[in-house]
Amino acid sequence: MEEKDYTELIEAFHKTRELFPGQARLIDRKHRVIAVNAFAANNGRKPGEICAQFGTPESHRGCRKMAALDTGIGQLDRPFAERVRGWVPLEGYPDVVVHFSLAVPEVND
Repeated sequence: MEEKDYTELIEAFHKTRELFPGQARLIDRKHRVIAVNAFAANNGRKPGEICAQFGTPESHRGCRKMAALDTGIGQLDRPFAERVRGWVPLEGYPDVVVHFSLAVPEVND
């Protein structure tokens, strides 16, 4: 199977997600991380790794990446009261999602 060229997608990802205040990663159908934003890189994530092999198996329970890819509809969950995760499919890239996780801040007064 030929490797896809994601150069343009990676450039667009960095333009739109580099300063996102949580981890954002481009992940393909085979769980390969294609790109990471600065927040993710600062937390030890890097392109080329297999996302499901990072952290503990428990941290991947409830993963909705395949549901996002199979349905073409963004998925969202809240595995902990203080954290939100999402998987966003990308038009024109049926085998790639933007996966993000974000700490939920306290309510502002």
